[in-house]
Amino acid sequence: MREAIKFTIISSVVVAFILVVVLWPLPGFILLASLIIFLGFYDMFQKKHTILRNFPVIGHMRYLLELIGPEIHQYFIESDTDGKPIDRNHRSYIYQRAKQQSKTHPFGTELDVYNDNYKWMQHSIYPAKKLETPTRVIIGGSECKQPYSASLFNISAMSYGALSKNAIEALNLGAKAGNFFHDTGEGGISEYHRKGGDLVWEIGTGYFGCRTEDGNFDAEKFKEKANWEEVKMIEIKISQGAKPGHGGVLPAAKNNEEIAEIRGVKPHTDVLSPPGHSAFNDAQGLLFFVQQLRKLSNGKPVGFKLAIGSKKEFIEICESMLETGIKPDFITVDGAEGGTGAAPIDFSNYVGMPWEDALLFVTDTLCKYDLKKDIKVITATKIFTAFDIFKALCIGADVCNSARGMMLALGCIQALRCNTNECPTGVATNNPRLVKGLVISEKWKRVKNYHENILEEFLELLAASGCKTPEELNRSLIFKKVDKQWKSYEEEYATITSV
Repeated sequence: MREAIKFTIISSVVVAFILVVVLWPLPGFILLASLIIFLGFYDMFQKKHTILRNFPVIGHMRYLLELIGPEIHQYFIESDTDGKPIDRNHRSYIYQRAKQQSKTHPFGTELDVYNDNYKWMQHSIYPAKKLETPTRVIIGGSECKQPYSASLFNISAMSYGALSKNAIEALNLGAKAGNFFHDTGEGGISEYHRKGGDLVWEIGTGYFGCRTEDGNFDAEKFKEKANWEEVKMIEIKISQGAKPGHGGVLPAAKNNEEIAEIRGVKPHTDVLSPPGHSAFNDAQGLLFFVQQLRKLSNGKPVGFKLAIGSKKEFIEICESMLETGIKPDFITVDGAEGGTGAAPIDFSNYVGMPWEDALLFVTDTLCKYDLKKDIKVITATKIFTAFDIFKALCIGADVCNSARGMMLALGCIQALRCNTNECPTGVATNNPRLVKGLVISEKWKRVKNYHENILEEFLELLAASGCKTPEELNRSLIFKKVDKQWKSYEEEYATITSV
């Protein structure tokens, strides 16, 4: 398919060039102008490519570079494995699965398998029978009256305001079609979230959607929305990996009247979430808040999300669970590599524990205090591939989420303009001219396809490992280099099973 497109483009360019040269000057100029105008109108009204809808004619430069100039890209712009924050190989991986294109990769691995950061999974010469459908995970402890059956892979927290209305609606429709959940982000629940997909309502330090005029928690507003049918779980956001201890930022350019009304703030102003919660300020206070939200939501699963900074503080939370008898239904673990639309660079680069170490610490600490059996662990940080899910579940997670992966499935090209309101793909902007380029009827299918294909490939990895179900995954199946020797995660990070 790719070669056919390349041939068509090259042939069309050559024919058009010959005609223009032969007929030049006036007839050739008229022909050239007519071709450009025709192409422009075609680009404006086609629905599959956001870049072309938003940038008619000139948008083809990007596709031409991809189709006929991979060597230019690779040798003069960026290699397939060095791009930051997400390299080209991973972006292509997501695009191909979202568009139902080829899942194969030519000519072998491009990774340096002797690099100290390389990790690999054990496989069996007696692979298990592949599951026909992915298993689901029941989230809800003994105090939960409405447990939720979650997919292994879901949409991580991204707010309306940070993302466009078309992006949010496409994500939610994709979640509905694929039967997985959509985390609202801390920006509240908009009408674009309510298209039939399951929601995890994230409550941040700004209490958007359930706040008083002075910015504190409003129990009555929370109770009303928490009992909406599509809201399946409640997540208290303590901190986010990309900006732990800082709070969220919604630039004034994105804060229009509609978004301000949803959040309960003044429009056209920078919206800054406080660094910490006003509803609690210690471990016991957090757990009492969990208990309060569970009661107000009539027993829906309630958990909290955090990036690990102080190990001592998380240990205190676990000890308080034993003292009070109050346990969250789930804990979402974020890492310092987590994504964001806007954050100070020092917070993004130097604050918080990296994802893998944070997940290892949280799961081991929960096991140490005999709490893991009652609490599901969700994780989200650079989860893009089937192997990422496999590794996370081996380390100790029960469920995985992805934010940037889902953005790429929508059509994000990593333009790195999330904080400017000038996202060219209409994903991370509220500029109407750019938003209209993101065609919901096309993009929700790509979200569903990405989810479906990545789980299908996860099941293939699971079978290759010799495991019959995800419950059999463990740290002995993942290897990393330690002191120039390959060691399994079980050898390097032996799981603590009790106090």
